[in-house]
Amino acid sequence: MRHMWTLSRHGMPPRHAPHPAVNLRVWIRALAVGLVLLAGGLWGGTAPAHAGVVARIDLSSQRMVVYVNGVPRYNWPVSTARRGYVTPTGTYRPQRLYRSYYSRKYDNSPMPYSIFFRGGYAIHGSYAIRQLGAPASHGCIRLHPSNAATLYSLVQNYGPRDTLIQITR
Repeated sequence: MRHMWTLSRHGMPPRHAPHPAVNLRVWIRALAVGLVLLAGGLWGGTAPAHAGVVARIDLSSQRMVVYVNGVPRYNWPVSTARRGYVTPTGTYRPQRLYRSYYSRKYDNSPMPYSIFFRGGYAIHGSYAIRQLGAPASHGCIRLHPSNAATLYSLVQNYGPRDTLIQITR
């Protein structure tokens, strides 16, 4: 095995030189970290997109993870579209925010802390908290009212331009 340093006149490596196995371990660790970061960037892995607030909704698990400055801060159950309805997938920015809103389409239902992200689709609080964690809505993303208030406050503080909503299957 060739060493990365020159030998002293006695045929020994200098005292300050690390053992070759140490160099190899550091190199392998750096390579592993680089691959994880690359995978996250290419395939939507664990690293969130660059924004102050990222709300990631996983339709299959009916969960929302909220990242603040790249760090996961909240993990909440949600309710998305039930059979016969659709919650759109994709990446969006908030379009409109309403602290208090009532659905014109569905019997004036209360939608506290509404964050509209695509037309009539919104993330909002729901008083049907027993249904959280299972599909139950007409397409919106329902949260417990206190969690909706927390998300609403984050979006207000960071601003819609520094907020992303990512919805995946």
